[in-house]
Amino acid sequence: MSRSLSGLRMCIRAAAAILTVTAVAALPGQAQNRRITRETNANRRARIERTVHETYSHRWEVAGGGGYLRFRSGEFTQKNSEITFWVNTNYYFNEKLGITGEVRGAYGNAKIPNYNPFAALVGNPQISEYPFLVGPTYRFRLRQRTAISAFALGGTAIGKFDSASKGISSSQLGFWPSTSARPAFSLGANVDFNFYPNLAFRIAPNYLGTTFGGNLQNNFGFNMGLVYRFGSQK
Repeated sequence: MSRSLSGLRMCIRAAAAILTVTAVAALPGQAQNRRITRETNANRRARIERTVHETYSHRWEVAGGGGYLRFRSGEFTQKNSEITFWVNTNYYFNEKLGITGEVRGAYGNAKIPNYNPFAALVGNPQISEYPFLVGPTYRFRLRQRTAISAFALGGTAIGKFDSASKGISSSQLGFWPSTSARPAFSLGANVDFNFYPNLAFRIAPNYLGTTFGGNLQNNFGFNMGLVYRFGSQK
């Protein structure tokens, strides 16, 4: 019995020694793996930072596309839906602050009130507006894949409200008078989804304030299209 116990104790000691040696031998490998992981994470962060800097250090942006706008054509008319186009150029002083110049156009069919005596004759004539705007743009979120910026633009707008009314004036139809220049302004945000550092897809929900007929029109819509970046801020 004593010999059996002695042999068992020897086996236990041997197993413990093997486990200790194995654990000690594994420590350098684990430390190396942790070091490699830290280096990999650091390299990935550095790569992302380089891409972010490359993306938002471009001096210029040109962008354009189409969109949608809800517009009221007269003081007592219903709002109508309009299809829009937009083109702009951005000049950036640094990665966040820039100045924007933008041209827009909007086309839709106005809704004449049923009680208007010309409603049956004219139907829903086409109208159009053309804002010309300029102002600051500020990026407040810069990421590798996305960017969010806000803009505040002001300028003027041309309104054409009787070009398709069969010779009947816009005032007779209950629309704003056609004009070559009325104050306009726009507030909104740009949400950019980057394909490459120099190419992105943009969605821009916005408010457009126009002052046709001496009244304020509160118009809401969105623009979307492509953005191309070029040049360097250095």
